[in-house]
Amino acid sequence: MGVGNIAPKEAPNTVNVLIADDEALLRTGIRLILEAAAGLTAPMTCTIAEAVSSATHLRPDVVLLGIQPPAAVGLKVLGRLRSLETPPHVAVLSSLDSDSHIGEVLRLGATGFLLRDTDPDVLTRSVRALATGAGCLSAPIVRRLSQGFTSGDAPGHLVGKLRALSARERQTLHLLGHGHTNAEIGRQLNISTTTVKDYVKAVLAKLGVTNRVQAAVIATRTGACGWHIHPNSHCC
Repeated sequence: MGVGNIAPKEAPNTVNVLIADDEALLRTGIRLILEAAAGLTAPMTCTIAEAVSSATHLRPDVVLLGIQPPAAVGLKVLGRLRSLETPPHVAVLSSLDSDSHIGEVLRLGATGFLLRDTDPDVLTRSVRALATGAGCLSAPIVRRLSQGFTSGDAPGHLVGKLRALSARERQTLHLLGHGHTNAEIGRQLNISTTTVKDYVKAVLAKLGVTNRVQAAVIATRTGACGWHIHPNSHCC
């Protein structure tokens, strides 16, 4: 939800992507787009029902998971993918953008939510960001999040969570929300990357979230950071 490009680690030299969708034409089109981009490969595509077994076999860096009505089927697969011993980074590809749907996707641990009409160049950039552990959202999703549509917490509750952060942790969250990498955060705060990782871990724990995307949602809802919304997508 992104917000710039926050990468806890360097992207692998070649990013292996599994494309899981029930539309064969879409799978083929996305595979051609990714294979034409430097540093990306999509050695396998599959249906949504085959996603977990394929991911177990292939061990991809990123899974692009299609979710269409009935959404419950894809959401169940998302949960199973995130429960694997070595879970891949998962971005949902969907045309569903209801408040409850977005919230459930993020709650289940997806690090990306891209609409199915995402521009090819944006898609390839998003996949590279996802491989680093960054989160990526289509711009319309970011706009909905910035209006506070996906969390059941009352605003006061969210503000209370932010108050539990130390001054340095609030600085870390602010920079995280603006899309800075761990190295960039370290340079701005004059601390080591290892220390930044510790602060990020503390921020996630105190906010009660499991990844940076969810933390960025809270930061945005409470005004702790401002998001620059790219016309097509946003990464954090």
